[in-house]
Amino acid sequence: MTKFVFVTGGVVSSLGKGIASASLAAILESRGLKVTLIKLDPYINVDPGTMSPFQHGEVFVTDDGAETDLDLGHYERFIETRMRRTNNFTTGRIYQSVLEKERRGDYLGKTVQVIPHVTNEIQEYIKRGAGVGTPDAVDVAIVEIGGTVGDIESLPFLEAVRQMSLRMGPNQAAFVHLTYLPWIAAAGELKTKPTQHTVQKLREIGIQADALLCRADRRIPDEEAEKISLFTNVARWGVISMWDVDTIYKVPRMLHEQGLDGLICDKLRLNTPPAKLKRWDDLVYETEHPQHEVNIAMVGKYVDLSDSYKSLNEALRHAGMRNHARVKISYLDSETITPGNVAQLAQYDAILVPGGFGKRGVEGKICAARYAREQRVPYLGICLGMQVATIEFARHVAGLAHANSTEFEPTAPHPVIALITEWKDADGSIKTRDEKSDLGGTMRLGAQSSDVAKNTLAHEIYGDVVTERHRHRYEANVKYLDKLRAAGLVISALTQREQLTEIVELPKSQHPWFMGVQFHPEFKSTPWDGHPLFNAFVKAALDQQSAGLAQPTQAAEVA
Repeated sequence: MTKFVFVTGGVVSSLGKGIASASLAAILESRGLKVTLIKLDPYINVDPGTMSPFQHGEVFVTDDGAETDLDLGHYERFIETRMRRTNNFTTGRIYQSVLEKERRGDYLGKTVQVIPHVTNEIQEYIKRGAGVGTPDAVDVAIVEIGGTVGDIESLPFLEAVRQMSLRMGPNQAAFVHLTYLPWIAAAGELKTKPTQHTVQKLREIGIQADALLCRADRRIPDEEAEKISLFTNVARWGVISMWDVDTIYKVPRMLHEQGLDGLICDKLRLNTPPAKLKRWDDLVYETEHPQHEVNIAMVGKYVDLSDSYKSLNEALRHAGMRNHARVKISYLDSETITPGNVAQLAQYDAILVPGGFGKRGVEGKICAARYAREQRVPYLGICLGMQVATIEFARHVAGLAHANSTEFEPTAPHPVIALITEWKDADGSIKTRDEKSDLGGTMRLGAQSSDVAKNTLAHEIYGDVVTERHRHRYEANVKYLDKLRAAGLVISALTQREQLTEIVELPKSQHPWFMGVQFHPEFKSTPWDGHPLFNAFVKAALDQQSAGLAQPTQAAEVA
């Protein structure tokens, strides 16, 4: 029978509920339990697919094509279970489902209300995410509730899990509350009052926490922990300190040594072997003892918020660990890159241009791609990064003046990148769209496979077939592939049905390492193995550094 751990947050947001939830899941998984995680988001958007990266951070994509909260990326990086569409849902999706049922007459004319209809729907979604009643049912489902206790938006979620815990009976659910203890420099002490108030608010809702994870910039002294226990009605061993650390991969060991997993197993009556955390210790050792350091320039549009590229940042760090190197990432706003100052990229060992939407900053990305091509600097373009590399090659090598994407210039004389109107989606169904289609849910999404040409860099990395996750609307225009090939661009992977471009590269005779991919490989990177594409990219950056090729030879000509 599936048991549940509900994780809530208080005082302020951005305390790290996702990392805490994923770390607890990792410890329980190391005890031999089958674990999954579910994220409940209180906003009314149906999914985060149309939300600005500056507000929400990156949009994570699952194999089955769901656009989800970025915390699902943490989940996949910490545990073996792969996330699916059912592992993340929002208030918007719940209300959409309830209203569709009301329109169909499923409620038999009853007045539809938050209680019981909305709260019941939330509980059904939680059970679905845990696989309850199916062969995929897990031993423990950890349910992270977004937002902060006291927010009006999250009240239906909190009421739903309170009801769910009551209905399941004793020892079937546990509650973990993440809170914050501010350090007041003038007083020279940590303050427990905000934690007392957030737990009081939680108890007013009808939820008593079994464990408190106390976030602070330092360890919580025993005296404060005793005080928190007394004022929150949480046993002393349930008051757990979560101090700031230099890598998130230290958190599982931190929580285990304070007994969080033992507390949860006792509460849920789970008889398991001891936790095995050696792999986490080895991982931390690797992060703290690099043999090399490489500097990579990330030329992007959302550089003011690092969470916009969360999975990408982690994928680069994973690849660094696989290459025994510390990867130093410098974020450069593509709006500021021009032909006159692009030579500033000479100080970096490699250049990465990530995905994005809209015209802003695109010409700067094109400048960066041209610099990497001409100066023989390792280059990796992801999604839009592949498209700008294609546009740049078309303009300056293939002789297609003013080549562009119809996303940025609808009347471009050479639309080498264009909107695709029909494609095969991750579930095998045929999807269509046009310029008037809704923005939400109209992209090519999820894991799809493509054939890889032999004797290419892509084949060295992937073999005969590449299967990666996608999230984009525009594609390389098939009408221009022959012209680009004739000019020397290698199209090293094509989709099996539509023959759409998945990977482009330059021949090794012309460039040591230059590749653009239409998909998002960062979503499948893990700290244990890294990802073959990023592993190869960081290796190319190390080779570039060793060979001393990072300095430009034609900087004046680029301008």
